[in-house]
Amino acid sequence: MDPSLYKSVTTHRGLKYNYYISAPASGQPFLLFVHGFPNTSYDWRYQVDFFKAQGYGLIVPDMLGYGGTDKPADYANYKMSLMCQDVIDILDAENVEKTIAVGHDWGSIVVSRLANYFPERFIAFAFLAVGYVPPSNDKFDDVFAKTTKLVGYEMFGYWYFFAAEKAPELIEKNIDSFYSLMLADDPKLWVAHLGASGALKAWIEGNKKTKIAPYISEEEIAKQKEELLKGGLAGPVNWYKVRVFDLDLEDSKVAPENLLIHKPVFLGAALQDYICLAPLQKAVLAQVAKGPLTIKDFDTSHWVQWQEKDRVNQELLEWVQGLPAGVAANI
Repeated sequence: MDPSLYKSVTTHRGLKYNYYISAPASGQPFLLFVHGFPNTSYDWRYQVDFFKAQGYGLIVPDMLGYGGTDKPADYANYKMSLMCQDVIDILDAENVEKTIAVGHDWGSIVVSRLANYFPERFIAFAFLAVGYVPPSNDKFDDVFAKTTKLVGYEMFGYWYFFAAEKAPELIEKNIDSFYSLMLADDPKLWVAHLGASGALKAWIEGNKKTKIAPYISEEEIAKQKEELLKGGLAGPVNWYKVRVFDLDLEDSKVAPENLLIHKPVFLGAALQDYICLAPLQKAVLAQVAKGPLTIKDFDTSHWVQWQEKDRVNQELLEWVQGLPAGVAANI
């Protein structure tokens, strides 16, 4: 991604955000791409190249705690309501009235809240691997217990590890072990070594490694590691602390009419994601999406936008092009 196309803005709460921006061709809308853990705007490199060539405008921020964006130590700064307002501040700084939002991983949760808090600022919403996540009044311990009972195995044990005081230091010390599991060639390893309580800590403490998936190059991994280590893990894990320590319950108060999505929605379901299970993502959207809903299955792990980048790009393009007449006009 062209470094010369990055800008920065200071949001209303005084935090600096770094973001990639490329202007659209005449009549084309902006696409907002929101990355997740443990990445940066670089997460979207394949989508940026593709959609820029198609003439779409692009806004791709380094989210709070990552890349060139500020990294406040207090996890209270990472509440969804605050970070969503930061995103709106970026759109305002660029005079973008409406855009199409695309999220992956934690980015999908940001996109979910943007749909709740600021539906009038968006043309449509796309979710990859992680679908729409509704606001919850349940404490995290209760969610953990409910999902374990529903699925039959623990899915979110690693959240407790990320929320632990020494987690950033341990991950940074054994970063190769961490990335080995994050990018494992065998996605089923996530069940035993990520979702299970205590398993990720044991993996990293033991400096274990496994074969890395072939769809990401050594150069790409090196760049991701460099960016992550430059800022450290303390900021990125703060996203998890907000949920594990139930600070997000304050953000669950959403206007009832905004709990449903009336704009067009796209879900790219990752069939080999054993943590963010595709059937659960589909089930939620079947209840929430009241406008046009497009679901495409991808036989991939969690990293769908890399593993099947060409098909993801094409399916997203066809969805954007097929939005109801006039909807995709950025007016």
